[in-house]
Amino acid sequence: MATVQNLRFPLMFVAALGCGLVAGVFFAFSTFVMPALARLQPPEGIAAMQSINITAINPLFMIALFGTALACFFLVVSVQFKWQQSGAVYLLVGSLLYLVGTIGVTIAFNVPLNDALAIAKPDSSEGATLWVKYLTDWTFWNHVRTVAALLAAALFTIALH
Repeated sequence: MATVQNLRFPLMFVAALGCGLVAGVFFAFSTFVMPALARLQPPEGIAAMQSINITAINPLFMIALFGTALACFFLVVSVQFKWQQSGAVYLLVGSLLYLVGTIGVTIAFNVPLNDALAIAKPDSSEGATLWVKYLTDWTFWNHVRTVAALLAAALFTIALH
């Protein structure tokens, strides 16, 4: 565990930057990407989001999303051994916010919605019906993970003092 303790500051720094970066990506989707896609006719919106969902699975985004989660996991472990240390509560709450509110929500809600959209036929009436519900549901859960990642970034930044 000494290694985790020695890496605590770099892990906090990486977690703060990673949470901020991920929050920014999700914020962009919530504030202008999804509203722009909603303005398109369902076949075009569906096809565009299907393409986005494919290209989002790339090494850089996966490292940002899950590398940050890994840093958060190790911070949770480190807090267990240094609970009395300054900033421990910020690290624990920030890590849990990211792990549950960003990663958990992504896995439990956004990915299943993306999987359902992936098999939708853009030109079908079923696809159009799915698209309307997808826009509402996916965006709601994206707001949740945006706020969770942003709050986690703020808490990690406070802990860096």
